Amino acid sequence: MSGQSEGKALDIRTVTGSSEDGGVAHGARLVAFTDAVMADDADTMVATRAALREALDDAAFVDACAIIGAFNVVDRIADAIGIPLDDTLTAMSGEVRAELDLGAFGSAANTPGAANA
Repeated sequence: MSGQSEGKALDIRTVTGSSEDGGVAHGARLVAFTDAVMADDADTMVATRAALREALDDAAFVDACAIIGAFNVVDRIADAIGIPLDDTLTAMSGEVRAELDLGAFGSAANTPGAANA
């Protein structure tokens, strides 16, 4: 369930290292493991995976790993083909993109309209 539907205050800046856990249970461990996977850092990945594994039950751990893996694939495909933002998505995502400063990421160059929108 999303935090919004549960009435929880979430801090999306967690994904850029601006918040400890973002209001998500085990958020800091989830971000650390995600960062290690995306950086292809085997030693850190082993340590962060073990820490996350201790914190989550079997189903939650599998879900977290599946989401990280799926995002990795989708993100690489999007970067490879350069998916442009349409007018609706540009309008809907503008505030979030500005708050997270997503245009500063190198991959923004692969999304026409993202760096400037």
